[in-house]
Order: sequence, then C-alpha cells, then structure tokens
Amino acid sequence: MTGIYVLTILFGVIGMMISWRLKSKFKQYSEVPLQSNLSGQQIAEKMLADHGIYDVRVISVDGQLTDHYNPTDKTVNLSTDVYHGRNAASAAVAAHECGHAVQHAQAYAFLQFRSAMVPLLNVANGFMPILLMIGMMILYSTGNATLLSIGVALFALATIFSFVTLPVEFDASNRALAWIKNNQIVNSSEYEMSKDALWWAAMTYVVAALAMLAQLLYYLNLLGGRRSND
Repeated sequence: MTGIYVLTILFGVIGMMISWRLKSKFKQYSEVPLQSNLSGQQIAEKMLADHGIYDVRVISVDGQLTDHYNPTDKTVNLSTDVYHGRNAASAAVAAHECGHAVQHAQAYAFLQFRSAMVPLLNVANGFMPILLMIGMMILYSTGNATLLSIGVALFALATIFSFVTLPVEFDASNRALAWIKNNQIVNSSEYEMSKDALWWAAMTYVVAALAMLAQLLYYLNLLGGRRSND
C-alpha cells in the first residue's frame, strides 16, 4: 500500500517536471521562424485540404497550449500563438491537431472508441470525486465499502480512458510528422524540433495515465485489504 502511494506521488512530481519541460521546449521552438514562413492556420488548412477534408474549420482560441480538435462541431482549435505563429512549435501543434481530424475522417478505431466513452465519462466525472471522498469516510467509519466500490469503478473507467488516449495522441503525432516532412513544410532541423516538441507533449499523457493507474491500484488494494479483514 505504501509503495503504491509513493508511486502515485512520484508520477505526480514527474508529471509536473514534464509539463515544465514541455512549456520550455515550446517556448524555445516558438522562437525559431519557419523557412517556409507558413502560419499555424495555413499549415492546418493545407493539411486538411491535402487529406480531402473540407468540412473542418480552423479557428483561434484563447489560452496557451489549449489546442485541440473537436469532433462534435468539426473544428481544429488553435491557441492564438499557434494560429498566428510561423515557427517550428506552431507547425508541430497545428499538424498534430489536424492529425486528429484525419483520424476522425478515416474512422480511426481508437478515436472512435475514445469518443464513444466521452459522454459516459462526463457523467462519471460529475459523481466520482464525491463518491470516492464519502466512500473513504464510510469505509473507515463503518467498514462498508459499497459507495467506495462504485467510486473506484468510475475511476477505473477514467483510467481506461487515459490509456485509450495514448494511441490516439501518438498516431496523430506520427501523421503530423510524416505530413510536414513529406510536404516540405519544415526543413530537416525544423522537423527535429517539431518531433521533439510532440514527444514531450506525448509524455504528459503517458505520465498522467501511469499516475491514474497507480492511484487505481491504491484504491483496489484498499478495498481488497478491507475485505480480507472482514
């Protein structure tokens, strides 16, 4: 039990370090102008067109690292710096988000599975924190594990979602990197920067998934230990 608790904390610390490193990398690569002088918006629109996708809009959104693809309204949402940026970081992010749009258009299995989980997960996330908190209190005071078990089941669903996200993110990055390289959007040095930036972005998802798994194991051990004492 103690080992799993320590592991959860360790993954949390590693996650913060990787997040800091990611922001540092993006800041560094944002200062490298693209030889092609294409903006994130132009790169996104070109990648979509090259894949025959004409029903997806590329729009600008506020915030930093808020870039995402929304399959519901078919929009590639790029943060202001990425949308207007003409640098290696913007190229990487814009192409990556379009990679998700390509996945959607081509019915990529993991993206479909992930999207199908979203409505259920949204409901689960509304109840999960309070079920875990109150369930822990009831478990320690009365020994009844019913409420905590429900909370852990919902947490397990969220953990599965985090792992399903991994192939979706890696595949989008692979599609993005192949496209910007094959279409000479970036030169060789800019390509390496884009690849490095996307690698660090992917690592945030990997560590987050592992942290959730460690926390899930903590809850499962707690339930298992309590039942063995009954």
